[in-house]
Amino acid sequence: MLPLGESWAGLCRAVPGEDLRPDETALRQSCNLGYARRSCPRFPASDGPDAVRFTISSHQGDTLGIYYVVERDHHPFAHGALACSLTTGQWSPSPADDTLLRQAQAYVESYLRRRKDL
Repeated sequence: MLPLGESWAGLCRAVPGEDLRPDETALRQSCNLGYARRSCPRFPASDGPDAVRFTISSHQGDTLGIYYVVERDHHPFAHGALACSLTTGQWSPSPADDTLLRQAQAYVESYLRRRKDL
């Protein structure tokens, strides 16, 4: 399974101020998998993370609990728990990083689509 539950497209924001829409090859081989540090020329040279993994920790009524692990070179870099109201779309706590928030939203959307398919 792909890290966000399915394949996604969008804008690459790896280079600040230079948004780019990746082609299908880049999406398939790098963007949708994470760990693009050595394969993507746009990947930042910093010591920051290179992948985020999500899992559903609970689904009770309107609230979806999510646990995430931010990784660097396949090792934990940061982690945390989030909760999302499926009715309002509000997150608790609200992720400070816009990219993490959008990835968490994408993961929830994929999860909800998969649940309908069961």
